[in-house]
Amino acid sequence: EDYETPDGTCIRDYIHVEDLADAHIRALRALDQGSRTYNLGIGHGFSVRQVIEAAREVTGHAIPAVAGPRRPGDPARLIAASERIQRELGWQPKWTDLHAIIESAWAWHRTHPRGYDDRAASPAS
Repeated sequence: EDYETPDGTCIRDYIHVEDLADAHIRALRALDQGSRTYNLGIGHGFSVRQVIEAAREVTGHAIPAVAGPRRPGDPARLIAASERIQRELGWQPKWTDLHAIIESAWAWHRTHPRGYDDRAASPAS
């Protein structure tokens, strides 16, 4: 909690998995034009504290959090610049609201309590 940010926790650019998948599909379809490197993100960040508080609100659970020491070399803010993929491939993130991102993840976790284990999604025999 010693970062030079409004709440003292680091700020990161969190991106929804569906936006990542869309960007990867667009990049794969454009491979015949040559391989390129792109940064992916929503263009603004949320602090770790904001993510924890939003997760508590969305889930209704008192999610425990323990502040640990800063990792060596960890920047206070890390925001992706996605202008290149937006310009070249027309990609735009659809999920930019932190609560919506967490609500989507929470809905998936509630319906898949064992993760990607197929048996968890199958009706009981």
